Amino acid sequence: MPFLQIYKKAFSGLSPKVWVLSLAMLINRSGSMVLLFTSLYLTKELHYSLAQAGWVMSLYGIGSIMGSYMGGWLTDKGNFYDIMISSLFVCACVLLSMVFVTSIYGISVIIFLYAFTADTFRPANSSAIAFYSESVNRTRSVSLVRMATNLGFTIGPAVGGFVAHYLGYKWLFVIDAATSIFAAVMLILYLPRRKVGHDSNEKKPALTKSAYKDYWYLAFIFLVAIYATCFFQIFASVPQYFSKVWEYHEDRIGLILAMNGFLVVLIEMPLVMQLEKNTNKFKYIIWGTLCLPVSFFILLTAHKNLPMAFLYTFIITMSEIYAMPFMMNIALSRPDKTRQGQYAALYSIAYGIANIAAPLIGLGIAARYGFSTMFWVLIAISTLLAFGFFQMNSLRPSKH
Repeated sequence: MPFLQIYKKAFSGLSPKVWVLSLAMLINRSGSMVLLFTSLYLTKELHYSLAQAGWVMSLYGIGSIMGSYMGGWLTDKGNFYDIMISSLFVCACVLLSMVFVTSIYGISVIIFLYAFTADTFRPANSSAIAFYSESVNRTRSVSLVRMATNLGFTIGPAVGGFVAHYLGYKWLFVIDAATSIFAAVMLILYLPRRKVGHDSNEKKPALTKSAYKDYWYLAFIFLVAIYATCFFQIFASVPQYFSKVWEYHEDRIGLILAMNGFLVVLIEMPLVMQLEKNTNKFKYIIWGTLCLPVSFFILLTAHKNLPMAFLYTFIITMSEIYAMPFMMNIALSRPDKTRQGQYAALYSIAYGIANIAAPLIGLGIAARYGFSTMFWVLIAISTLLAFGFFQMNSLRPSKH
């Protein structure tokens, strides 16, 4: 079948090391069910209030931003391999401590440390992808890791719900810790450690301009953070909209959300294989951004219409597929090796900011002015955002 041939070709020619990174990411993200169920654990199992649970979960975003910054700094100073392995093992230890701690302050510290440690991994992982991939297939390499991440997030909620219901919430932390250790062991066994250091007679490479002085890239990261804030409404405010306004139950909402991960797995790799042949990849980011206002307008006008809910999910998923792989490609391709950690860290920080901003902005507007106003604001922001990316493309320097 032609489709199967295209799908097979999309996965061909990638480095075996990228496959190892992707498989480790799949294992690790399959266990990342903790965040999905921690708020329920705090309210249902430990009987804390919703406000207390929300305060604890907000620390995840703060830890994520700080961990991303530290991960970038460490990656530029050391070896991405050591950082990935250390992050996974420390994550496992932090998660296991959740089994024994029940105080709100102790759990707050653990959630912060978990986010900090887990997101230290991300810049190192991004540098590893850049190191083991070639420029001609870097976007596909990014897409393969993204596909593994989406598969993991598809598996995680299903397994997590079963574990929490039949075994208890504390087993979530044990299983997640086990998957972190499993992923670390896989990297140790199948990914060769990158040698670092220089001979005494070899001149060390001169540091290039800092990412924090690359003003075009900083503006790009600002736009990425706004994009992610709008896109993350798919998890932050849209489920509440389906529940409160459309009066959908959890099973139907879960089915709609699951379609997002399924479509990414099905479509992204073959599509990116075709798109990465074009030299001007920035236009795909603009196309992806323009999908956002279209998807929000569908929800605004299609009241309680299930096929339109699936159409919304399809269009916002196409936004993700068009925009995110090429955004990350820019983050990986723009710097040289001496600054890859900084650039990857800033890219991760953009998503950390969005994780904090998405529920605050989306649900904040909805609570005060209603969901209709929220969607009109998102439509306006995402439309202006597409114009912003268009301007960024026209002003883009060669590198530095």
